[in-house]
Amino acid sequence: MNREIICINCPLGCRLEVTIEEGKVAKVTGNTCGKGVEYAQTECLNPTRTVTTTVSIKNTLYALLPVRTSKPIPKDLVTKCVQYLRRIEVKAPVRTGEIIVENILGTEADIIATKNLEAL
Repeated sequence: MNREIICINCPLGCRLEVTIEEGKVAKVTGNTCGKGVEYAQTECLNPTRTVTTTVSIKNTLYALLPVRTSKPIPKDLVTKCVQYLRRIEVKAPVRTGEIIVENILGTEADIIATKNLEAL
């Protein structure tokens, strides 16, 4: 099976042609740098994404706190992650990098704040 993807590991945006045989990446062409092969392996066999979203916050001027995962999570868990975070409410003050949720959905990724928000 052949698959065409665009590599996003560097600014070049190479068009990769990926050949998958017996559940493994057999060949990658079109990459300008070595990062393309690694990206193709991950994207075709175990795609992951970094989630960036917001959670509710109280005791501050703002209604929402921007957050993200500390590392990429499996792509098929992104929707579940966002749905889970819709139910979360934190209380100010919050500091950038502070862990809001540990080990989200058993992924070993934490949800961390990406902005300082002071209490009223």
